[in-house]
Amino acid sequence: MFPEAYRNNIFIAEHGSWNRSKKIGYRISLVKIEGNKKAVSYETFISGWMDDATQKVWGRPVDVLVLPDGSMLVSDDYANVIYRISFKG
Repeated sequence: MFPEAYRNNIFIAEHGSWNRSKKIGYRISLVKIEGNKKAVSYETFISGWMDDATQKVWGRPVDVLVLPDGSMLVSDDYANVIYRISFKG
């Protein structure tokens, strides 16, 4: 379901910090792999669970699961929900 550029890479759920003066995380990151061997980049794939300016948090992603149809599930233990992410192109 996702374009070729996202396939065979690593998605990471960054649960978020709880004991830092400036919070970090609260996003899904993408690590791009070159030749199925080497990590070549790290970037934010999905964000929005925290307002960077106010540090207000409304979600904490826990894990990701890519389904056979190509969509992705993201669990959130702060909001107690599971999001389904899909690509329409």
